[in-house]
Amino acid sequence: MKRLLPLATLVASLIAQTAMAQPPASPAPAASAATPAAAGAARGRGPATPAPAPLQAKPEELAKIKSQTVEIESLVQALKKARQADPVLVTDVEAYAHAGRMLLENSDMFANQASVEHAFATLDQGIERAKQLQAGQPQWNQGKRQIHAYTSAIDGAVLPYGITLPENYDPSKPTRLYVWLHGRQNTTTETEFIYSHLRRGAGNPPVADQGQIQLDCFGRINGAGWHWAGEMDIFEAIAAVKRRFNIDDKRIVLRGFSQGGEGAWHISLHYPDRFVAAEIGAGTVSRTAEQHPEFKPYQLATLRIWENISEWALNVHNLPLAGHDGETDLGQLESSLRARAQLEKEGYPSVGERDYLRSQGVPGLWMQSLATGHGTSPLVRQRLDAFLKEWGDKGQSSPDHIRFLTYTTRYNRDYWVSLDGLGKHYERAEVDAKRADGGASFDIKTKNLTRLALRETTNAREIKIDGQTLQVKAAPEITLNRDGAVWQVVNNGVAAGLHKTHALQGPIDDAFLDPFLLVRPTGTPWNDEVNQQALRTMARFDRLWGKFFRGHPFVKDDKDVTPEDFAKYHVVLFGDPGSNSWIAQLNGKLPFKWTKQNVTLGTETFAASENYPAMIYPNPLNPAKYVVLNTGLTIEDRGYNGDYGTPLWGDYAIVKVKAGAPVPDLVTGGLFDENWQLPK
Repeated sequence: MKRLLPLATLVASLIAQTAMAQPPASPAPAASAATPAAAGAARGRGPATPAPAPLQAKPEELAKIKSQTVEIESLVQALKKARQADPVLVTDVEAYAHAGRMLLENSDMFANQASVEHAFATLDQGIERAKQLQAGQPQWNQGKRQIHAYTSAIDGAVLPYGITLPENYDPSKPTRLYVWLHGRQNTTTETEFIYSHLRRGAGNPPVADQGQIQLDCFGRINGAGWHWAGEMDIFEAIAAVKRRFNIDDKRIVLRGFSQGGEGAWHISLHYPDRFVAAEIGAGTVSRTAEQHPEFKPYQLATLRIWENISEWALNVHNLPLAGHDGETDLGQLESSLRARAQLEKEGYPSVGERDYLRSQGVPGLWMQSLATGHGTSPLVRQRLDAFLKEWGDKGQSSPDHIRFLTYTTRYNRDYWVSLDGLGKHYERAEVDAKRADGGASFDIKTKNLTRLALRETTNAREIKIDGQTLQVKAAPEITLNRDGAVWQVVNNGVAAGLHKTHALQGPIDDAFLDPFLLVRPTGTPWNDEVNQQALRTMARFDRLWGKFFRGHPFVKDDKDVTPEDFAKYHVVLFGDPGSNSWIAQLNGKLPFKWTKQNVTLGTETFAASENYPAMIYPNPLNPAKYVVLNTGLTIEDRGYNGDYGTPLWGDYAIVKVKAGAPVPDLVTGGLFDENWQLPK
């Protein structure tokens, strides 16, 4: 076996080739698409071939869709009122009504005439499901290939997912689960997803049957490249599958190709303890920093949440991962090459042949389908199946040695360690933790950490951390806090006071990974132009979220918001202290001063007649949740249905009214420090 060096030179060469070369129009004859759903999937950041313009359905076709949708909705209401059917099965029917409503709202998203016909057939299927359930004889939970649904906690959207059962499925036995993330499908609406899943073949070449259930995630179409709500769709769908099927928690595999590979890269390296193994084909490398030389430091910093995902490759240490792609698929082969190059830098060389390499010291496997474009050769598919069988047979076990890094406390956990406080966000933070003597002793090294939680510590007696030795009392969880250079044991849970910690660290866009509530102003604004701009921003967010994330945010008028809402949701307040009563209540409790004349942020003052704040902050009325002011996601419109949705406003911004426009002008922005204070 030989080691290939230097890998960095190979990556640099590939980048140069990618810049000069156009990707091939189709895979070489020996290749096969990773899945029929990936046919025509993107290379780089655009489609392989120009996509035809979406079809606008005819009025009579929309009338038929409306009639079918209304019928399903009526049947669903009758089922709910009768309270005789299993609510889980009612959700399986309601998903069809939701699908119809999304088609009616976004009638320009049909890919072609066939997709209109598919919509008719799918909605008829929803009607039939409702009638079966009324008769107490549901049939759709039988057979090998099934469609089910769940209601998202984020926004109440009723979303489908696909299930493929193995031959001779035995529900009495825990079953391994393969989670599949599809490639780019910009016009794959709910009806198209349902139709194609129920009629699709096994794929070519098929994945070997190891007795697994396969979950096909919808991903809210593309879910901005499986980010934001697309990311959460994966975990909500997995949870839904667990409620229906006997899943072996220790044998859940993540798989994806093309844009699904892009998603699988960031999901696997952000959540390395959620899966027994990951199989990742292709996936683009972000060029955002190169494409936007005008970006400010706070904008470049937030790119490290997931657009630098190759730099997270160390997290393969505790996650068996197989990266692969076609040899001539230059734009996406780079992803696995960069990840492997990063592991080389971390001290884990690769050995083997060019098309079949193994990392030494970590369970990384790297393959190329020779003479192949954007696809997977039968030989590589065979090797991947062997990889999945090996780790699926072993199952997950809690490791005695963890190496884990992060750039944000949103992604902070690996088995028995949680990085709960960083010295500085968006700079590399890491832990190298070993346990010995049956969990009695721990040897830990950290970087850029201020708070560390350890679990599985019921036998713990001694912890050595960064050269310091602590005698500890055994407990299920032990939390350590660093003050200056000194670590000490502290109470478990969130630290007192304001600190950036898991899911309370920003940027603004982070609020939309969890359930959130938009709060509409009803009062008399201090400055009408500001209020109107805020309302336009809110309407844009609702429209884009609805079209591309396939639901609509929860919305209430400010006068109708209750204390229970503050306990349940991140609240997103629109307007000014005159128009929104909750902004008025919080004015003076957030890090700015807002009067009818001026908005003051730090040492800067802006005229309130045309400027106003947009920000995220721990809600003073419930510090376990966020309050967000005057914005939804801060990404560009195209980011909702593309590869990346890049946060543009940091934690806080001052924005300026732009007459008639849905998005105000950005005046200034930035990031709060680790204590949620303005930087000095």
